[in-house]
Amino acid sequence: MSDDQVCYTFDAAVEMAIEMENEGFRNYLAAIRRLTNKGARELLRDNALDELDHKHQLEKALLEGRMEGGEALDKPIPTMHLDYVFKKQELGPESGVREALVYAIHLEKGAVDFYGKVASGCSGAPMGQLFQQLLKEESRHLQALEDLYEQHFMTEN
Repeated sequence: MSDDQVCYTFDAAVEMAIEMENEGFRNYLAAIRRLTNKGARELLRDNALDELDHKHQLEKALLEGRMEGGEALDKPIPTMHLDYVFKKQELGPESGVREALVYAIHLEKGAVDFYGKVASGCSGAPMGQLFQQLLKEESRHLQALEDLYEQHFMTEN
């Protein structure tokens, strides 16, 4: 059985999600520390704070034994799949907002893929709803980042 076909207990599922959010935060933090461009640092800072917020919500759910709010994912949230267009690259001190945005898109796409696989494996189980909610939130973040990229860096003919 592959990882995307496994369902977990509530505690194990939430612990996995907490680790996923913590890893995302750490990736953003490491990138922020390498950057000198103020706009790029601010962009990644905002995304790092989102990761902390998710982690806090998940830790609260772990304490309470349930996840609050969130309706089921009715349909996938469309994205432009910019992660396929742009190569994932590490950020350096001279990286700008464009590079930071592409970096953030790749991090969010990783979270979308992770939550999508686990939600699929837990389909029909109580944990399926939790991971569907997390998938929806991460998909919204990915869409917002792609929209931001389109708005600032993609010109129309």
